Amino acid sequence: MQLNRRVFQSLTGITCRFYHSDKRKKVTLYSKISPLGDPNYSVTNELDEWVCKGKKVRFAELQRIILDLRKRKRFNQALEASEWMKSSGIFTFSSTEHAVQLDLIGKEKGLSLSSVAFNDIMSLYTKTGEYEKIPEVLHHMKEIGVCPDNLSYRICINSYGARSDIEGMERVLIEMENQSYIVMDWNTYAAVANIYVKSGLDDKANSFLKKAEAKIDNKEGLGYNYLISVYSRLGNKDEVIRLWFLEKSALKRCINRDYINMLESLVRLDALEEAEQLLKEWETSDNCYDIRVPYIVIIGYIDKKLYEKAETMLEDLSTKGKTLTPNIWGRLAAGYLDKGKFESAVKCIKVALSLKKDSKGWKPDPKVIMKILSLLGENGSANDAESFLSSLRPVVSVNREMYHVLLKSYIAGGKEVERLLNSMRADNIDENEETKVILEEYKPISS
Repeated sequence: MQLNRRVFQSLTGITCRFYHSDKRKKVTLYSKISPLGDPNYSVTNELDEWVCKGKKVRFAELQRIILDLRKRKRFNQALEASEWMKSSGIFTFSSTEHAVQLDLIGKEKGLSLSSVAFNDIMSLYTKTGEYEKIPEVLHHMKEIGVCPDNLSYRICINSYGARSDIEGMERVLIEMENQSYIVMDWNTYAAVANIYVKSGLDDKANSFLKKAEAKIDNKEGLGYNYLISVYSRLGNKDEVIRLWFLEKSALKRCINRDYINMLESLVRLDALEEAEQLLKEWETSDNCYDIRVPYIVIIGYIDKKLYEKAETMLEDLSTKGKTLTPNIWGRLAAGYLDKGKFESAVKCIKVALSLKKDSKGWKPDPKVIMKILSLLGENGSANDAESFLSSLRPVVSVNREMYHVLLKSYIAGGKEVERLLNSMRADNIDENEETKVILEEYKPISS
């Protein structure tokens, strides 16, 4: 009994010594605000007082306070802290903080913040290329009790794909598939497949393309189009053609959008013969005329250096009264120049320049222009070069380099250069050292 009493006294002594230790618990901003149980008590005063005492306010701690107050349904106080954070100017009030504040305002008003606001924020980060911030937004929306929807997860999955983080993407996908309220759709599986394609993981891509196909509504043309496009990037022509026939049998009619997608896929696969046949099929359909459809095949010809076939198609369209754009003729001119077919290049660029008045925003490639002008000056006559330069004036600004080409052609042809120099000055182009070097070669024609 005596022994027990001594043990008890000994333990009590130790306990008392520990309890009365001089070590005190550090006072934090969280410990100051968290116990304020009265929902009508203002936390603004506590925050102001904290700062006035010269104490630091850490962003992470203030964020923790706001989320903690919200979890405890102290919405007014959480909103006060959020507004203090915004008005203080100490911190950058990011899109995430805006979303939290909107949610808190809704809890005053008796409204619930849906996933739409957060999806908009994540979409904004996608547009600005700030992909690393998107998972943070997804985390915050779950933290404050807003359930992510299919789009929320898909945006997040794509953000990992944009950073080539396959492991992160798969982690989010597994989480999404395990949500009982989520019904998986073709969009998500197709997005995952596309990321696998970009990462060179073809087997996984094919597996998820099959999952996506199984989720497609038979009346959903966009789904078929997306899968056709991804399969074409995998180089799988058989699957592209199989899905095209499946799409045609499932839909009442294929519209221009569907033909454009299929033609792009065939051209990507170098299946130009199949593309030609499909173009003929489109021409006999009831779809309205869209120049973008034949242009896909024409651009395919140009990219494959089949310039004559491209020109034949363009001339055929022109004969049929179809309105063409200058940029396609400009691309063909560049191709002919690369092939060394100078006369064909000149013909095409002249057609392009003649169409410029009906097309806003197009400007010829400066390298193509200078090469043609130089060749005209060297191989043709000064008059041909000058005529070509005159046709350029409504489209591009005449510069010193162009005048120097003309000066050289004038000198080579023994023509008087003073008129050309006056024209150059009228265009506010001064003579420089290179101009003087060119003019030293000039010898006035004797009368």
